[in-house]
Amino acid sequence: MKRSLADIDLAINGFIVMSETLYEMYLRFMNNQVPKNWTKVAYLSLKPLSSWFKDLIVRVAFMERWIMEGNPTSYWMSGFFFPHGFMTGVLQTHARQYKIAIDRLTFAFEVMTAESPEGIDEFPEDGVYISGLFIDGARWDRES
Repeated sequence: MKRSLADIDLAINGFIVMSETLYEMYLRFMNNQVPKNWTKVAYLSLKPLSSWFKDLIVRVAFMERWIMEGNPTSYWMSGFFFPHGFMTGVLQTHARQYKIAIDRLTFAFEVMTAESPEGIDEFPEDGVYISGLFIDGARWDRES
């Protein structure tokens, strides 16, 4: 992605020939769409380019904090490329820790009172805290 941005800058300024890929990328930029050459190496999304890029920055920051500071107290599910893989990893960790066959495990969920991941100070005794889930076609009533 970084290389293609440098190349399109050079092509627009006339320092290199505008290839078909760069021209297609330019047209998609003008229409606020994610370039096809980026979708080959990044996560899929229906968002317009401007929203997609903001989301990419937040995703990278989440992963960078995780790498630099260690496991977070709450994992942002919307930030994962493949959340199912993360959830399988959670099951595997629990299965190994308690020497239980992974196919005998199921998930149990509890809605927390914390309004945001920043409101969680401690790690759970078992499992993980997650955030970033969405409800389609409904709303959440915290009272009931």
